[in-house]
Amino acid sequence: MRLSRPALPRALRRATAGVATLAAAGLLAATAPAALAAPSPTLAAPDIPLANVKAHLSQFQSIATANGGNRAHGRPGYKASIDYAKAKLDAAGFTTTVQQFTSSGATGYNLIADWPGGDPNKVLMAGAHLDSVSSGPGINDNGSGSAGVLETALAVSRAQLEPTKHLRFAWWGAEELGLIGSKYYVNNLPSTERSKVSGYLNFDMIGSPNPGYFVYDDDPVIEKTFKDYYAGLNVPTEIETEGDGRSDHASFKNVGIPVGGLFTGASRTKSSAQAQKWGGTAGQAFDRCYHSSCDTTANINDTALDRNSDAIAHAVWTLGTETPVPPGDTYENTADVAIPDNGAAVTSTVNVTGRTGNAPATLKADVDIRHTWRGDVVVDLLAPDGTAYRLKNSSGNDSADNIIATYTVNASSEAANGAWKLRVQDVAAQDTGYINSWKLTF
Repeated sequence: MRLSRPALPRALRRATAGVATLAAAGLLAATAPAALAAPSPTLAAPDIPLANVKAHLSQFQSIATANGGNRAHGRPGYKASIDYAKAKLDAAGFTTTVQQFTSSGATGYNLIADWPGGDPNKVLMAGAHLDSVSSGPGINDNGSGSAGVLETALAVSRAQLEPTKHLRFAWWGAEELGLIGSKYYVNNLPSTERSKVSGYLNFDMIGSPNPGYFVYDDDPVIEKTFKDYYAGLNVPTEIETEGDGRSDHASFKNVGIPVGGLFTGASRTKSSAQAQKWGGTAGQAFDRCYHSSCDTTANINDTALDRNSDAIAHAVWTLGTETPVPPGDTYENTADVAIPDNGAAVTSTVNVTGRTGNAPATLKADVDIRHTWRGDVVVDLLAPDGTAYRLKNSSGNDSADNIIATYTVNASSEAANGAWKLRVQDVAAQDTGYINSWKLTF
């Protein structure tokens, strides 16, 4: 995970975001990808052997030790890490591609591995950054995520999995310099290919020595997939906030691709309540060796690494092998509705008629909201009886433009017929937008 930055004044954050927006303007105008459907019954994921994951970490440690103590961008240890992972994937039957880019005057590398088969128009990706900082070997940050993703990919091969979606795994370079590798990949992915990516799962620091169990609060289907897994273990989770927007999922999220992921904590301090919930030591950082030379193979909690590696496999099997859902009836409103800056909520209505019974448990709300700082915006779906279903919360860190997403709502307790409303409110000053269109699919 790259270095956290201190909070900037709002005006400065907006100016900085404006530069990024201009750089990505061509991307944001591209066709939005179809979001993930709610998972249906799938094949059970295998247990990921902890010993195998730790063997990869030992290799990353050995590579760092032999190459100046790190695996940083532009250093020989990083390229050796890429070569190690690529050799494993090639032998397992993946089609691998090494993508080169330049940052800070040095050549960087992304490694992409495609598993044969699956629907090429529905691509599920799982990834992690493979680079370390220059001050240490980066075994938790982020050998842990890289090893968990690698071993999950190898488990796909061992199972000779036949997914319904096309599976693609990725290891990113120069994340520690500002998400450089993943941004390069997304920026150079043609819009037609970007629209086929139904979801991206990110794993950055999944074995912290004083761990928490954090789930990204992004795409609701991906989030539920991880929460359901941990609920099955009777392990409570919290929403991830420490690294929000500061790892490679942001590169995908900023162009409208649904994202999610897991995290065990970095330099923040574990609270007494969290220690009571998860064990470990209150008043101590989740990872005392974050971005330090002591981030070695001794800096890993085996239980967290084991659970999260299994959770990666669970998500890949659940989201990658779901039974396709036949298309349903769609009700749409394409009239523009202006959203007042830091003002009252506005609504847009679709009238559903001619149906019997209740709405489905997988009601889909496709939202197209154009806004210059989407973190200001709160979005709810209102059922005909007025019941509100929160689709999106506000977030001061989310500076990207536009909300183009599909949300899945369990509306099975609601009558299908009636006036359904999209309610949108801008809760902070300085940016404006409008509802461009939205639709419900039954």
